[in-house]
Amino acid sequence: MRNLPHGNDRFHLSKAMMSRLQRIVPGGSHTYAKGDDQFPERAPGLLARGHGCRVWDADGNEFIEYGMGLRSVTLGHAEPRVIEAVAAALPLGTNFTRPSIKELECAEAFLDIVPGAEMVKFTKDGSTAVSAAVKLARKHTGRTLVAIAAEHPFFSYDDWFIRTTSMHGGIPEQQETLTFRYNALDSVRALFQAHPGKIAAVVLEAARTDEPAAGFLQGLQAICRQEGAVLIFDEMITGFRWNLGGAQAEYGVTPDLSTFGKALANGFSVSALCGSRELMRLGSRERPCDDVFLLSTTHGAETTGLAAALATMRIYRTEPVVEHLHRQGKRLAEGVGNVARRRGVDGHFKVLGRSCNLLYATTGPDGQPSQALRTLFMQELIARGVIAPSFVVSYAHTDADIDRTIEAVDGALEIYARALEDGAERHLIGAPSRVVFGRR
Repeated sequence: MRNLPHGNDRFHLSKAMMSRLQRIVPGGSHTYAKGDDQFPERAPGLLARGHGCRVWDADGNEFIEYGMGLRSVTLGHAEPRVIEAVAAALPLGTNFTRPSIKELECAEAFLDIVPGAEMVKFTKDGSTAVSAAVKLARKHTGRTLVAIAAEHPFFSYDDWFIRTTSMHGGIPEQQETLTFRYNALDSVRALFQAHPGKIAAVVLEAARTDEPAAGFLQGLQAICRQEGAVLIFDEMITGFRWNLGGAQAEYGVTPDLSTFGKALANGFSVSALCGSRELMRLGSRERPCDDVFLLSTTHGAETTGLAAALATMRIYRTEPVVEHLHRQGKRLAEGVGNVARRRGVDGHFKVLGRSCNLLYATTGPDGQPSQALRTLFMQELIARGVIAPSFVVSYAHTDADIDRTIEAVDGALEIYARALEDGAERHLIGAPSRVVFGRR
């Protein structure tokens, strides 16, 4: 793989196709994080294919990719065993008028992995699963308020969460979602004191860039039990990455409900809501008075997705996938850290997070976050054959891929160091990328 020269000519077809897409799809993508405004001007517009940790754009340019489908492709693009399982399921039919055998097999396999979960229901995306968890909590408690961790950026595209962001257009103002500070039990207690008997659920990622402080998750669980609220872990990122059984297995705290997705089916569309039988059965039809319409989706149990999930879980159980993610992430973090120190930018470019889920932070001479420098860094990585909106590794990233990436980072940080001296605008082609939304 060679370094690519600066110039839009190498993205000619890709950019032309992106222009067509933007005219007919709002935002030019079906996920805001994949949009054109999230990347430099000199970046591929549309990708054509992927294999392992490599992707090729419409012009045939090859890249090492990180993030891998917003962390959903953990085993690698077009993992043969997953593709074979899907191919075997296709001739048998994809959707029926009664549950399929795949639903039973996948549910049993999933519940065998996730500790404390007694029932599970599958759907197609994480937002739907988390909102369904909130619905169960409200039904169980008879309350309406939801408390979320202020530092965690996304839980659902539904109104109850999006109204807390700057992209709240079209949503009526309601006072149903509250925020607390992660790792600060006092802020949680303060919410319950300010809204006695009104908080239905506490929703958070068990960990993100910061590890839970000693006793935080246990204390949070104790507060929820004392106050009669439902504890919900969003395991979309931590599930199948921190630990095979998720963050709840890693930290030894079983929530009342939890949601999984992303890595569950190696890029195929499968997410899951799971938890205690007491809560999950509220969405069943076991009692005449049941009134919770929970995740009744036409495609929720589409067989090819469940076949992909079964194959993915089988690989996780028989191979050291999670160990590989941690090992390669550590190798990458150490290499990038060494390069940043050697280039003298370690005070303004930092790798953050757990080794299996690495992010990076870019700050300007004033010490404040800089979107321009972030975009410049991505621009220079792309010019060197690496697409990296994050440094999240997959099972397909080899030592050679990591070494090639560190080499690309070295070149990118050489330009980054110059930009810290004379300004990012002297080196950045086009406008800085944008954040998807801010929190209100």
